Amino acid sequence: MIEITWLGHGTYQMRLTTGEVILVDPWIDGNPLYPQKFSIDRLDAMLITHGHFDHIHDALPLARKFSPQIVAIYETARWLESKGAKNAIGMNKGGTVAVGPISATMTHAVHSCGILDDGKIIYGGEAAGYVVRLPDRRSVYCAGDTNVFTDMQLIERLYHPELAFLPIGDLYTMSPREAALACRMLNARKVIPLHFGTFPPLTGRPEQLAELIRDLPDTEVWTLTPGVPVQW
Repeated sequence: MIEITWLGHGTYQMRLTTGEVILVDPWIDGNPLYPQKFSIDRLDAMLITHGHFDHIHDALPLARKFSPQIVAIYETARWLESKGAKNAIGMNKGGTVAVGPISATMTHAVHSCGILDDGKIIYGGEAAGYVVRLPDRRSVYCAGDTNVFTDMQLIERLYHPELAFLPIGDLYTMSPREAALACRMLNARKVIPLHFGTFPPLTGRPEQLAELIRDLPDTEVWTLTPGVPVQW
């Protein structure tokens, strides 16, 4: 059993029964959907999917406060280190790293990864996703920002994720239409929609995804409320 808390947009944390907290794509300051009364009281690891501000904005202040392990694609990890972050693990797609009691395997994503640094966009490697293997051996697919891609079939075949975090907002990521096809390839029992509703152009909605996969009785669209933890 783990506790999952969506913190708005593409940011969420997973708290293990042993207490460790893993935060994915930290964006707190300026995140319109971040629950204002929510406080991060512990942080053991951060998984960063790519270098856009809405996924990396608070990585450095959180790194200074908690000194967590930080997992990112190699170029983004090196950039974080250049800004003073400690414990950064630079890796690449297909690789697996142990992060405390979990493991994280980096997967492909179809997205860009420029890092805004002093008014300029610099190369941040490539966007990625992760398959997280929990201590109880269940797998979670953290897609990051992406469009649907056929290699999601390989993610299902290799890792059999039982839970998937998928963006659905459209414009910068896939919409519910593409996410529905992703659901069909991944065969996860639960799908948590992300990256929608933060700004007016992000028009995709969970109920649209649910309607598009209503013929998949074994896949549930699990819509979370920012700041309200759920057990899985």
